[in-house]
Amino acid sequence: MNIYLTNGTPEFMKSLKQKNANEKMVVMYGEGNAVLLHETDGKTVFATPRKYEVIDSAGELSENGFFVFNNIPVTEEGRPIFEHRFTNRARAIEDEPGFIAIRVLRPLDSDTYIVVTEWTGPSSFEAWQSSSAYDKAHAKRGTEEGIDKKPNIFSSASYVTKYFTERSTEEE
Repeated sequence: MNIYLTNGTPEFMKSLKQKNANEKMVVMYGEGNAVLLHETDGKTVFATPRKYEVIDSAGELSENGFFVFNNIPVTEEGRPIFEHRFTNRARAIEDEPGFIAIRVLRPLDSDTYIVVTEWTGPSSFEAWQSSSAYDKAHAKRGTEEGIDKKPNIFSSASYVTKYFTERSTEEE
């Protein structure tokens, strides 16, 4: 499975999705931009997409949620360690209230992995960040056992981007 991302105006992203109604696409709106996500086993219709391979997933992406992209730049040397960490994760997030889906994306044309999570709304994501499951999933962070302390793993600091869909509602 692959995911392709492209950016543009909200109107253009909506029209591109409508022209390809038979494809699994989600239009998301962030601060001053719109992103169109295309999940497929085939090729994308985007002219110049950012390309990713899905290396782990749970749930089905929908157009009703709040999306969080954890963008993590990883060195070539760090890729095997990083991927091992995520493909062997605790999977506790799937049991959190308000969780809809997760995709761990391996970049095919950059160094930045993306961990995409979809939630029923911002408060469900914030509740996850305050949960014991989150603490357990990140328990080794900052310790000698943590991936963040391993040398030559990350090429620069990670960053988070958040997006809403047109039909985003808080169902909690």
